[in-house]
Amino acid sequence: MSTIRTGTRFRKKKADTHYDVIIIGSGIGGLCNAALLSKLGKKVCVLEQHYTAGGYTHAYEREGYEWDVGVHYIGEVHKPWSMIRRVFDVITDGELEWAPMDELYDHVVIGEKSYHYYAGREEFKQEMKFHFPDEGEAIDTYVEMLSKVSSLVPRFFAGQAMPQMVGGLYNKVREKILPDYFFQTTYDVLSTLTDNQKLISVLTAQWGDYGLPPKKASFMMHAMVAKHYITGGNYPVGGAARIAETIIPVIQQSGGEVFTYAGVEEILIKDNTAVGVRLAKGEEITADAIVSCAGLVPTFDKLVPREIVRKHGYDALLDNVEVSSSHLCVYAGFKGNAETLGIPKKNFWIYPDYDHDKNVEDFNSSLDAEMPLVYISFPSAKDPTWDERYPDKSTAEIVAPCKPEWFEKWQGTTWNKRGEDYQQLKQELTDRLLETLYKQMPQLRDALDFVELSTPLSTQWFQWNQEGEIYGIEHTVERFQQSWIHPKTKIKNLYLTGSDVVTAGVGGALMGGVMTTAAMLGLKGGKVMELIKKGVDKPLETA
Repeated sequence: MSTIRTGTRFRKKKADTHYDVIIIGSGIGGLCNAALLSKLGKKVCVLEQHYTAGGYTHAYEREGYEWDVGVHYIGEVHKPWSMIRRVFDVITDGELEWAPMDELYDHVVIGEKSYHYYAGREEFKQEMKFHFPDEGEAIDTYVEMLSKVSSLVPRFFAGQAMPQMVGGLYNKVREKILPDYFFQTTYDVLSTLTDNQKLISVLTAQWGDYGLPPKKASFMMHAMVAKHYITGGNYPVGGAARIAETIIPVIQQSGGEVFTYAGVEEILIKDNTAVGVRLAKGEEITADAIVSCAGLVPTFDKLVPREIVRKHGYDALLDNVEVSSSHLCVYAGFKGNAETLGIPKKNFWIYPDYDHDKNVEDFNSSLDAEMPLVYISFPSAKDPTWDERYPDKSTAEIVAPCKPEWFEKWQGTTWNKRGEDYQQLKQELTDRLLETLYKQMPQLRDALDFVELSTPLSTQWFQWNQEGEIYGIEHTVERFQQSWIHPKTKIKNLYLTGSDVVTAGVGGALMGGVMTTAAMLGLKGGKVMELIKKGVDKPLETA
């Protein structure tokens, strides 16, 4: 297997014995945190257990094809003034470029009927009103609500950048200063706008971007995602690997490094203070502060000593959160470029019918039921440099949710060595997902050149998460009411970052990195926003 490798393979002689900060995991939240700290003069060591850095933003190559594993598309980075674009510009020194997708960026198929998500608020409303001409008022109100939620989201997450005690208190009083719909499900909120169930189904067709159907998902989470994409999707020029490639030099500017093959076995804690880490091979490295980008549940389940977890009650607190959906992903390679194969720069969202919640329940009850969602992406078509790097080739990714329990019998087995029955199940699932692709794009059937399927076990192996989940902890209303979830933990100098301290997705995890950096600086936390506002050409004095 050939890999788009970023980062430096760990060797004891290459690492210092002490750093200002150690960050466990190189997901986008950890990389963002590291780059911002580096900009503020901190020497940061990022430790990644995988053989390449980037977490869900990494890419891999096999049999002469390349795929991203999580950066399917990103919104708002085409607007230079947007927060997400400004953060990316700062942590990459402006080296990361973005290419727009087609105006029709999300193609929704429900049953036999298609609906189009066009870039732009007015364009989106026009398309929805074409299909639902009697629902104009509901559609207008819905789009207005997306903007309203977006404007108030900084207030919702303000506590994450505050000192822990103040932030915890703030999180407990949020319900008094924010509209009720911040604390309701997507279905409950949309049901106040319309009783047209088909319209609700179409408006929530991107629920796969956060992993929960409308009756279970937080409306705030849904609104953030819908607002994020309503003006269109974008893709990194040069592919997903360019994200880590452009961030790592910024981390190195202050003497830091991003190490791969550097799995952490334990966070070292002395007198309730995090002082370092022990790697899986026994090496110990110390630091003034430790940040975990490994996820909320894995951090306290695997990295923090059990007696410390119990002492602070984290074992009981973790009972109040659930990990998000696991997934299957087909990685397919085709002979021919996007032009000759007629591959557009858009995604497909495919559903059996309009009842998203029932479809998920049916599938969770039986693997033989129709898949409740199939998402199809074409990374080769989205990257304008693709044809230079991989001439006369194309790639697709086909993603579907699944239950990790279906793969329990192979738990603990080694990647690529799980036996014939595992391979047989994978082949059956691969065939089902490919047929879903061919129904939309039959011209690809005869062009197929390579295919493989990843399961939750693959995700566990490479991403080191709990059950192969893709979005950290679930984005329910109850999750966002957990006031204890904060970048700063009850253990001195131990912090959390990534999607679990804010929300899922590249943008959410990125902002997790921002929030963690601010929380680490305490009373100087405002320096982070000052740094972002100044941009890439005006570095701040060190913190």
